[in-house]
Formats: sequence, C-alpha cells, structure tokens
Amino acid sequence: MRLITLLAILCLFQPAMRGIVPVGLIKFHNETTDTTRITEMLIEAENISDPNERIITLAKKFDGVPYVASTLENADGEEQLTVNLDELDCTTFVDVILSLAYTAGQHRTSWRDFTSNLERLRYRSGEMDGYPSRLHYFSDWVVDNTARGNIKEVTNRFPVYKDVVKSLNFITRNRDKYPALADSVTYERVKSFEIGYRNHRYPVVEARHLNSRDTRNALKDGDIVALATKTQGLDVTHLGFIVKDDKGIPYLLHASSAQGKVVIDKEPLIERLRRDRSIQGIRVVRLSE
Repeated sequence: MRLITLLAILCLFQPAMRGIVPVGLIKFHNETTDTTRITEMLIEAENISDPNERIITLAKKFDGVPYVASTLENADGEEQLTVNLDELDCTTFVDVILSLAYTAGQHRTSWRDFTSNLERLRYRSGEMDGYPSRLHYFSDWVVDNTARGNIKEVTNRFPVYKDVVKSLNFITRNRDKYPALADSVTYERVKSFEIGYRNHRYPVVEARHLNSRDTRNALKDGDIVALATKTQGLDVTHLGFIVKDDKGIPYLLHASSAQGKVVIDKEPLIERLRRDRSIQGIRVVRLSE
C-alpha cells in the first residue's frame, strides 16, 4: 500500500518537473542582464492576445543586435541550453522570439518559464539530450513541434504551392563542418534521425508566386518564414519573420549575416528571392495557441 501511494505521489509530481532545465545546464551570455530583460519583455507582451502581433512586437526589440553564428556550439561538445540575447543568428533569433511569444501567451513572466519553452521548441520531444536531440533541420523542427501542438505549418493553405521531395542528409554528408560529429556515437545518432527524412515531402510557395496579390494577402505580419533551398540534402537555409508595409508588400525581419545584425530588409522579400537563384521559395509557419 505504501509503495502504491508513493508511486501515485511521484506520478502527480512528474508533469510539473518535466521540462525544467537544471540551472547548471543553462548557458547564459550574461545571466543578470538576460534574466532581467526576459522578464521585462514577457511582462510587456503578455497582454497582446494575437500571437503574430506578439511575435512582431518582441522581434522588433532586437533590431540591431549583432549577427553571430554558432552560438549554440560548445568547445567541449557538451550540449547546454544556450540563452544569448546579445548575439544571434537566423535560427537562434527565431527560436528566442517564439519562446518569448509562447511564454507571454501563457501569461507567464518568469525567465524559468522562458527557458522551459526554449527547450520545448528547440529540442526533440521538448527535452535536451545531447547534440542529436537538437532539431537541426527545419522540417524535423516542424514535424516534431507540430506533433506536440506548438506550431502549425500553413504553407499548404496558400492559393498556390507545390510539394518538394528530398532526402535530408546534408549534416552527415558534411561531417567535417560539424565538430560535434567527430564523436562517432553522436554522428550515428544524427544519421539515424536523418533516415526518417528520406524522400521527405514538404510544401513550398515558389518565389514567383510572391508577386500574386492572393499570396501576399495570405501572408501575415509575424509569420515565421523559411527560405527553401535547392541545395542537395537540405530543406531550408534561412529563417525570419514577415513584416508588411502599408501596401501589403512583405519584407523579411531577420538576423542577417550579410548586414551583420538583426534588420528589416530594405528590399521586398520577392526581390531578395529573385537575386538568390539557390532559393526555391518559402515555407510559412505560425504559433499554435
């Protein structure tokens, strides 16, 4: 009887403990400043009911933040939940903003709630378990987070789109570019996840259709947009958010490596895609609430 009671108590407490990252596994760039800023932004955003509006409000606060690549990588190879609001690349910019927006939408204003949601969005099944548990491919991120009710892909709701079929294996095919893959166990784990994305099918709105008024009208301020690539073994190469001007023309708000900081592009998104022939088109995702 005592054993049954103890198990029942443990089961009652298990959901509350899940997803709470031990402080020792959180890597802040500047803990005091970061935790204060996170709390302030959450308090400001929690009363914005529309998730897309919440995203744009938060994203614009990062205007001018320097672009720095590979901030999630650690020299010793240990995976930590990195929180860096002062240096962003296109991926960390998006997952930081989405985690802030998601947390504020829950009417939670603690930095601990933010880190819990950051882990929830960044890692497979919402749990950090080494480098392979990080959702490296956009398609993997979409599938995993959609299954858990965090996001929804809306690309296939656009007036015109096409399905693309690819086998995602760019990471293991370019092992030398990823220091973490020097470890054979890590390499094999990543490769095993790639196997699940052989002949993977996903929707893309081709670049030329962004000229269409119907397509532009389907885009919303605050939509998460991914630039789908023609590169073999890879699905997307860049991420950002949609910002539309008074005429409804979409622009990209993103962490730009070319400009070295978070910016809203001065040229419309369609012009960016026209210049870059390696881009097939876009995928569009929204928060689920």
